[in-house]
Amino acid sequence: MSRASSSRPSTTSITLYDIKGGYGGQPWAPNIWRIRFILNYKRLRYRTVWVDLPDVESTLYELGAPPSSMRSDGRPVYTLPVLVDPSRNPGRPLILSNTNNISEYLESTYPSRPVFPAGSRALQSLYAHYIQEVFAKPLLPLLVPLSHQQLDHRSQTYFRAPGGLSGPPSSATNQPLPPGPERERQWLAAKEQFDFLDSILSKNTGDGDGTVAMGFEVSYADFALCSVLIWIKQVAPREGWSRIQHWNGGRWERLWEKCSPYMDNH
Repeated sequence: MSRASSSRPSTTSITLYDIKGGYGGQPWAPNIWRIRFILNYKRLRYRTVWVDLPDVESTLYELGAPPSSMRSDGRPVYTLPVLVDPSRNPGRPLILSNTNNISEYLESTYPSRPVFPAGSRALQSLYAHYIQEVFAKPLLPLLVPLSHQQLDHRSQTYFRAPGGLSGPPSSATNQPLPPGPERERQWLAAKEQFDFLDSILSKNTGDGDGTVAMGFEVSYADFALCSVLIWIKQVAPREGWSRIQHWNGGRWERLWEKCSPYMDNH
């Protein structure tokens, strides 16, 4: 399946709308990578439409995508990912926004090769929430400025921290990278989160491989975490990934290798 440049959804396969940016044309936004992982893991046929950040709102409005949220003044907020699935009703394809909504839809509509094994949905959802709301927080002062710097000037104006990757400029995105000593303190704060998660995942050693959340097979929880690792590797390969891959006895590189068969970015 080839990359697509047209903004129109396919009439025969799922279409994923993703952010067009730097990094050698590679996708990088963690919330969108969660969906890409699910599509690849379930072996679903799909194509990608790449959207420049300044064009996200107009593209999604024209598409008829539901807004991701509403501003306090009642105006809609449009963010990626958005997924279009024509398979259930070719004449009127289903259009979904919001990572959680899309994940739930794909799991219930395409139950083959589940990413939420029976009885695990609540705990995995909690795990994914922790990854986004707690685990990744110390990384934001490091990765958000780097992400902002590598976009073209037009896209920089519209960039917001992952979790809200379009819309009006956010003051958090154009802050400079912390100076050396503060940057090291921030990496230490990030390592505390990696160390804590390492201590939790180590509990699976003996009745699991000690690498993935559900014991032996990758699942949604692992994709949520590996999506953050992809972001780190894309925007901070030397300063970030080069150190993280060796933390905790190489656990995170082993997780990367476990998830790597599902990193297709077509």
